Amino acid sequence: MKRKNLNIGLFGFGCVGYGLYEVLEKTPGLKANIKRICVKDKSKQRQLPSEHFTFDKNDILNDGEINTVVELIDDADAAFEIVKTALQKGKAVVTANKKMIAEHFDELLQLQKEYNVPLLYEAACCASIPIIRNLEEYYDNDLLESIEGIVNGSTNYILTKTSEEHISYAEALLEAQQKGYAESNPIMDTGGFDAKYKLLILIAHAFGVVAKPDEIYNIGIDRLGELELNYAKEKGLSIKLIAFAEKTSEGKINAFVLPKFIQKSDKLFSVNDVFNGVKTKSYFSDVQFFVGKGAGAYPTASAVLSDISALSYDYQYEYKKLNQNEILESDKNILLKVFLRHDLEYVSEFKRCFNSIQESYRNHESGYIIGIISLANLKIIAERNYADTSIVLFDIAKSNTNETIKKRKQEYAFN
Repeated sequence: MKRKNLNIGLFGFGCVGYGLYEVLEKTPGLKANIKRICVKDKSKQRQLPSEHFTFDKNDILNDGEINTVVELIDDADAAFEIVKTALQKGKAVVTANKKMIAEHFDELLQLQKEYNVPLLYEAACCASIPIIRNLEEYYDNDLLESIEGIVNGSTNYILTKTSEEHISYAEALLEAQQKGYAESNPIMDTGGFDAKYKLLILIAHAFGVVAKPDEIYNIGIDRLGELELNYAKEKGLSIKLIAFAEKTSEGKINAFVLPKFIQKSDKLFSVNDVFNGVKTKSYFSDVQFFVGKGAGAYPTASAVLSDISALSYDYQYEYKKLNQNEILESDKNILLKVFLRHDLEYVSEFKRCFNSIQESYRNHESGYIIGIISLANLKIIAERNYADTSIVLFDIAKSNTNETIKKRKQEYAFN
């Protein structure tokens, strides 16, 4: 198939935008040219001459020669308006804005269908890891059981520092901010929201379920303390912020974002620094593991470049798994084994929330409970915002996924 020529209008020229410009310059085989770059700050000094830039989005959106829009700005609301208008004008779009996609997934699907133009967003999930394309294409006819991974580089950097250098969470966060991995207000990353938006996108391509952000529960790492960090060190475990989704026996999807204790035998144990790692599990291929840099200008730009290359061959997502009637599972049916650190004042109240307790500990100031609890009760504890409380997952305590896969496998073989 012959490559088509792409005239690109680029929105945003920060680290990723400039990284994309550089990698395009070094990829002569790709027939793609950045015709115009739209930026916001008129006073900022930039690496290219001023004639490359505009401050009016319509100079790109109304340019008939520009057939591809690449959106790399931070503002999710502004990004949606740019992407929406570009699709309506018949321009292909590449974006890295996971918050924008997660909040407008239904409408973006409709726009692609209505105007018959592609929207690609590999860079929105795991930067250099081509996980969306693999879920969309490779697992099309496989029996996918679950997807689990580290999808946020900032939090993984912080947790690596606490584990390997034995510094406090506060010190690790400060270092991440100083290196530019975390913002001055880092709650989007440390609160688990960034990971939740990415998981929502992955679920759509893995299982065909389009969820709303508030349907996926997230707890971040921002409340981790010395007790659970020391517990992990003593037991030879690491703590990672995990995005998880699996299909149940009823065809429903369990999904959440939680800090999790990871054993040394788990492939995610050795995924450190700003790297991301994703495990898929399916009946035929069992566990497959993807790992790569999940943050930084060049890893993200490489994913954007991959989408641009795909557009030159008229590639677009087919969303083959949508409309299969799967839904997210009710949280009361999801049972988890967790570590709950608590203030002594609330210990009796917390114990009543557990289905069963396997271990408990107290000192003069605080304590912890290890036991089985429903996700519904876990939400209640977290949303009441008790002082000195933190939650770390061990594993799902009740799952019928394997029985489902066996049944579906028999049906597949019969057919």
